[in-house]
Amino acid sequence: MTTSRDQRASAGETRDAEFARLEQVNAQLLHAVDAHATVDQAIGVLIAVHRLPPAAGFEVLREVSQHLNVKLHTIAVTLIRWALGHQPLPEPLGEQLDAALRRCSQHDPPEQPESSG
Repeated sequence: MTTSRDQRASAGETRDAEFARLEQVNAQLLHAVDAHATVDQAIGVLIAVHRLPPAAGFEVLREVSQHLNVKLHTIAVTLIRWALGHQPLPEPLGEQLDAALRRCSQHDPPEQPESSG
């Protein structure tokens, strides 16, 4: 026979397990938001430096990540640190970035400014 003390202990364990699960989910969501913001900032660097549309900026980051077999977030952090002057671009990253930018420019020629007149 289950006593009320056993039921309370079981309910407490269930709450503790649920709380731990929710803490883990919360930590994962915070990490995802931070990683997304970092990738968005790196796309902003590409937009500003290379005059790319946002979708092309993401595509360039994705290609570089895949060619180097390095996580997209890591590529983004390195690119941001370079843009801020904290570190030079590592040679393999710079080479892959140049190649991805060339491929991107072949697909999407730069827009010409409208002439006034």
